Amino acid sequence: MEKLIITAAVCGAEVTRKQTPYIPITPQEIAEEACLARKAGASIVHIHVRDENGKPTQNVDVFRKVVKLIREKCPDVIIQVSTGGAVGMKPEERLQSIYSKPEMATLDVGTTNFGDDIFVNDLPLIRLFAKKMDEEGIMPEFECFEVGHVHNALKIVKEGLIKGHLHFDFVLGVPGACPADVRNLVRMVDSIPPSATWTVAGVGRYEFLMAAHAIAMGGHVRVGLEDNIYLSKGVLAKSNAQLVEKVVRIASEIGREVAKPDEARKILGLNKVVQ
Repeated sequence: MEKLIITAAVCGAEVTRKQTPYIPITPQEIAEEACLARKAGASIVHIHVRDENGKPTQNVDVFRKVVKLIREKCPDVIIQVSTGGAVGMKPEERLQSIYSKPEMATLDVGTTNFGDDIFVNDLPLIRLFAKKMDEEGIMPEFECFEVGHVHNALKIVKEGLIKGHLHFDFVLGVPGACPADVRNLVRMVDSIPPSATWTVAGVGRYEFLMAAHAIAMGGHVRVGLEDNIYLSKGVLAKSNAQLVEKVVRIASEIGREVAKPDEARKILGLNKVVQ
């Protein structure tokens, strides 16, 4: 198998300090958590940012500050920014993050129920985001909450809007969206081209269950406080690094090596950004 790429989703847009005191909020905290996750074994850090009140924002200046701090503290890690932002944000607001010079960005490829809300990603919006990422030289990670989202991704690839290596992230277990079940994961994996790579993000209590399946299947894994705040049942994770370390242990038990950032770049066909 290829070496395992671990992505750390360090803070997200939804988790609050009331839910866990360990969620990073400030640019300094986010950068520190990102670099601790890197030291624990993550090759990619998936970044959302917050404003001074801890609320989600896509403000490009905040993203630039976080990206700069991460590159100062751990220059080899792959920085992937979110263009999902938070439910209800306008497209032009969500797109601001790509102007902070990341190597990668998430590209949500379909509308989905998101708890009590609707996360809107219609095809015109998907095409717009793909075009802007291409203009900025950013590699997209197709973020799929449903099997149909895979087909949306392949549609824009066929249209020529995305070139190069294809990488998918299957986000399973979001309330209202596709359940975190190995049969659903297998169906999604079977829907992508054989040359593509994929990772899985299990939400909540499904995080490590999905991680274990992905490791055994030859896929890659995303963990982090964005998706799950518990290290085990009833035990809060005190850092993203603890969640990454648990994945490293699971992989070690079955003999799957963990990729370093430059090895992950080779697997993904990425060229490191020269700053």
